[in-house]
Amino acid sequence: MHARVSTFEGGSIEQIEEGVQLIREQVIPAAQQIDGYMGIISLADRASGKGLTITLWESEAALQASEEAANRLRQGAANALQARIASVERYEVVVSEVKAPALAG
Repeated sequence: MHARVSTFEGGSIEQIEEGVQLIREQVIPAAQQIDGYMGIISLADRASGKGLTITLWESEAALQASEEAANRLRQGAANALQARIASVERYEVVVSEVKAPALAG
């Protein structure tokens, strides 16, 4: 499995809430249509306005094939939230274990 980690900066507390809604209503449904998509984890630091979004892909080939669509989704989210894309990095997932239930609301 492979991951793309996008770092966003400059959001306010209100924009973080809008970002959560945007991810749930627009980004996830769009990403689910891309071959090889395996999931998403989005993290936020409400105090600093910094956020990380990690998308998971079944293979390096799927990660690479998703680049154009991911660029559009990322830029659209940043524009909507008036945030800055600070970085985009790609990794191989070497360990993955999640026990927590899905977050509500």
